[in-house]
Amino acid sequence: MLQKTPKNDEPSRSLVISAPNMKIAQFHIRGVSPYQQSRFTEKAINAMRAKQEAGGQGNTKRKREAKDFDAAYEGAKHVSSEGWCGIPAGAFRTGMIDCCRLVGYKMTFAKLSIFVEPDGFDRVDGDPLVKIIGEPEMTIKGMRNDNGGMDLRARPMWRDWEVILHVRFDEDQFALEDVSNLLSRVGQQCGVGEGRPNSRESPGCGFGLFEILGDAPTIRTNKIPPKKKR
Repeated sequence: MLQKTPKNDEPSRSLVISAPNMKIAQFHIRGVSPYQQSRFTEKAINAMRAKQEAGGQGNTKRKREAKDFDAAYEGAKHVSSEGWCGIPAGAFRTGMIDCCRLVGYKMTFAKLSIFVEPDGFDRVDGDPLVKIIGEPEMTIKGMRNDNGGMDLRARPMWRDWEVILHVRFDEDQFALEDVSNLLSRVGQQCGVGEGRPNSRESPGCGFGLFEILGDAPTIRTNKIPPKKKR
């Protein structure tokens, strides 16, 4: 309990701050349109780093290398430290926050009230990931670069995919039904991944849409499990 300092002749009063009332709900979702991803590859990161570390020498023109589409395809995947492919957890969280504007809920409140629990972390940059259930295939599509020129890019696509999603939320801000409806809006109106309807670059291709399976999500309290004895 915090004691607020009175101003002038105002009576003193106490401000009561309650503890977070966090719950975790489990959702089983299934894609209703293909999911496609395109991470910034480790090769591109290393090349950019080398160029920046070289300073002025990095501006010299180099011969364009032959494109390895297989390597580009593998590099575009989000792969966990354990070796499985995943979707960035932030994609679902960002989608739920974005959809708050459709229902008149303050997005700034949602940022503090709803989260997605990761199943693991990206082996390159440590980004939180949720495991995707399904098998990817290579797609090669024509894309327009920032300079207006066309380019071919290889990307992984999952035509059939599922995810077991764990959403942690503040029950003082959201009821379980609110979270379920918000996630459903993400699946039907926002989408996740490349080519989603809510893409910042364009109206998208209708990719990354999904539905929630089952009648009701399971829910548990957000209690930290005890440490295992070594």
